[in-house]
Amino acid sequence: MHNDGKVVPLHKGAIDQANHSPLARLPVILLQVRDKAAQQLRHGLQELFDNADDTLFEMADRARNDVEQNIFFEAMRDLRLKRKNIERGFLEQFFEAFVGLTQFDPTHNTLPRTLLFEDTAPRTDDMERSVAVETMVGRVLKRDGFALDQLTLRLNALLGNTLDDQHNPLGPAMLCEFFLQAGRNLGVEIKVKLILLKLFERYVLADTEQLYAEANQLLLATGVLPALKPAPARRAMDRAAASVYSEESHEPTPADEGVQEVFAALQELLLHVRGSVTPTLEASSASQPITTRDLLRLLSHLQQYVPALAAQDDFDLRNQLEQLLTRVSVKSGKSRIVGGADEDVINLIAMVFECILEDRNVPDSLKALIARLQIPMLKVAVLDKSFFSRSSHPARRLLNEIADAAMGWGDCDSAERDSLYVRIEQVVQRLLSDFVDDPAIFSELLADFLAFTSDERRRSELLEQRLRDAEEGRAKTELARRRVERALNQALLGKVLPPSVVTFIQNAWSKVLLLTRLKHGDQSAEWQADVQTMEQLIWSVQRHDDPESSLRLLALVPGLLKSLRDGLTSIAFDPFATSEFFSELEALHVKVLERSVESDQATAMIEVSQQIVLPTADEGSVELTSVRLPHDDAGLRQVEQLRLGSWVAFAEDDEHSLRCKLAAIIEATGKYIFVDRTGMKVRERSRTSLALELRRGAVRALDDTLLFDRALESVLGNLRRLNSGK
Repeated sequence: MHNDGKVVPLHKGAIDQANHSPLARLPVILLQVRDKAAQQLRHGLQELFDNADDTLFEMADRARNDVEQNIFFEAMRDLRLKRKNIERGFLEQFFEAFVGLTQFDPTHNTLPRTLLFEDTAPRTDDMERSVAVETMVGRVLKRDGFALDQLTLRLNALLGNTLDDQHNPLGPAMLCEFFLQAGRNLGVEIKVKLILLKLFERYVLADTEQLYAEANQLLLATGVLPALKPAPARRAMDRAAASVYSEESHEPTPADEGVQEVFAALQELLLHVRGSVTPTLEASSASQPITTRDLLRLLSHLQQYVPALAAQDDFDLRNQLEQLLTRVSVKSGKSRIVGGADEDVINLIAMVFECILEDRNVPDSLKALIARLQIPMLKVAVLDKSFFSRSSHPARRLLNEIADAAMGWGDCDSAERDSLYVRIEQVVQRLLSDFVDDPAIFSELLADFLAFTSDERRRSELLEQRLRDAEEGRAKTELARRRVERALNQALLGKVLPPSVVTFIQNAWSKVLLLTRLKHGDQSAEWQADVQTMEQLIWSVQRHDDPESSLRLLALVPGLLKSLRDGLTSIAFDPFATSEFFSELEALHVKVLERSVESDQATAMIEVSQQIVLPTADEGSVELTSVRLPHDDAGLRQVEQLRLGSWVAFAEDDEHSLRCKLAAIIEATGKYIFVDRTGMKVRERSRTSLALELRRGAVRALDDTLLFDRALESVLGNLRRLNSGK
């Protein structure tokens, strides 16, 4: 009698609002099928997202370039932020599909959108996605199609519908549709979507046998088509056998063997420094090495007592560990020592960090933070020996990325207000607080840190590009200014002219020439015309003795005045100053035409005897030097080695320096433009000046290669020399 389900599970009340409609009431047994399936699907989705980070990180690790790598890191971040919404959206659609079973009409229901192609040629991304979904659905149907058919028959018998497998809410087609629709707001590339579909198949669709078996069993228990033959259990047996095989198979992979070979080579180099991590009690043959797990526990204990930044200089990890081992030995009554392999790792990490903290390329403000990472890095190296052989190891990359991002830190940067410093401090504190024995935390922190630094890098690159554009424009203006100066000096030097005309040419007409040079170049007809106008103006205010000069002046003046007005209009010259000049020019022309001694004496004249130098708006112009350096000069060779993006340090005094990056080399003027880490211009040098500063040590090129790799190579070099000396 009570076939209508009116009890909704509390945890699904918000999702199943559609059940309030009379048409949407489902039989109680179908609610049980739905809720049981939803529980399994939710678990599968959780596994999917739990493993998505690792999968995407591995893809980023194998990326061919930085752009592709950033795609995967951005996807990791986006997925982490939207995970809950996707899970909720998937289950909402799943519940709505069950509600729709009471109103199913085969004549009005279409296939899921993911399985349909448009009548016109679809986009490549849609085609790839559709092919992937069709393949996944085909695999499920081939594997569990028999059980799905039985489930569909039982649903039809229960509801009196003619449902097919493709519209069954538990069918693979519908499950794929729910997942894609729930994730439609993910801003990721198609390659990432295809990876997520693979994960969906691995963690959700892989367990459809159990999904269909439990649903069929529930319906069978209530008497729905009991005569149907049950699905064979062959897959369960196969899965169990595969599980046993995977547990029993411990054959080392080629990659594992390579890691062991590298670590064995490191141990040979470290033989001569063994014995530095032992208890103060005299070691004997009865000394017992502690296990790696116990060592990790001791390190985790020390990790909680890593001192604050101000006290880092007094913290010696090996000494602290030795004291802790001594206390353990006294307490147990037995001499406890660190095993040989673990001691090698401790010594190697200690030497690497000593090298890092002595590295002049690392900002002093960063060294104290890096020093606090020594125990977390040691623990991950103890857990995973590939830490030394794999440069892409998440822990190594995290340290390298931190050092790279902070390369431009200055001595006077305010750490409290610096967002990058705060973010690095948060990373360090998170590792000290949360890292016990699961290295996955490094992948998570690396992805977050890369997402943060990529935003900062985009902002600085935008500023750098604007700076380069501005500097290129200034360089063109500088070249044009020099060309105008030459034209003015060629026309004026040695001439005796009225002061007002010299002032007009120098202050007004030079701007006309500058604009023409920038717009059209000095080989253009416009440039020649403006130069000719200047020459005509100079000729027109000079006295000429030949009788035809007056007729020539009268013929010249109308065109000259028009050319002058047009030129002044093009630079938006002050109209009042223009009117005043033309009045003076008219008076000068009248006096020239009078050709009298009185008029000549009444006109003040000056001789242009000095080179004209036009003012420049570049307040920070590069200093000029008359020094000429030989081609093989050591400073010039250093300048030649600088590339765009190279970091240098300018010595400001004995204690402080300014770190900046080479952002632009302006070939036209020979300028080298340097910016700080935010992209703001801070220094400008000529090639020669920069060479001189490099030669005397006022400027120092910084090594911006990978910090950990650089330190490790330095330590290994020292060990090789030590061994060869013995």
